[in-house]
Amino acid sequence: MGLTESEEELMQYLWKLEKAFMRDLLEEYPEPKPAPTTVATLIKRMTDKGFVGYKQMGRARQYYPLVKKSDYFSKHVNGLIKKFFNNSASQFASFFTSETELTEEELKELKDIVEKEIERKHK
Repeated sequence: MGLTESEEELMQYLWKLEKAFMRDLLEEYPEPKPAPTTVATLIKRMTDKGFVGYKQMGRARQYYPLVKKSDYFSKHVNGLIKKFFNNSASQFASFFTSETELTEEELKELKDIVEKEIERKHK
């Protein structure tokens, strides 16, 4: 089960803060800030889905992510590749490099990343 767009936005703040009370999360939002009840509803749904845990501290709860950002996005990207690119990473890479208007410098950086990963797997 994934996160909705608004849950993903809140999760980004929680990953950034690592641990946060409701007031900390509300402070992260740009103006106009959502109502505290809206954020409370989102956090409850995310807790029910197993993405967020909390520690009761008196009357307040300190929230923390149960899923690493890298794990969440890795699963997300792999799902996109499977669903839209016939489970072909090369089809995805071709689409990504041609459709995202990368600069020559960014393409060179990607090439270096790929070459380093090949080297790492070759060892």
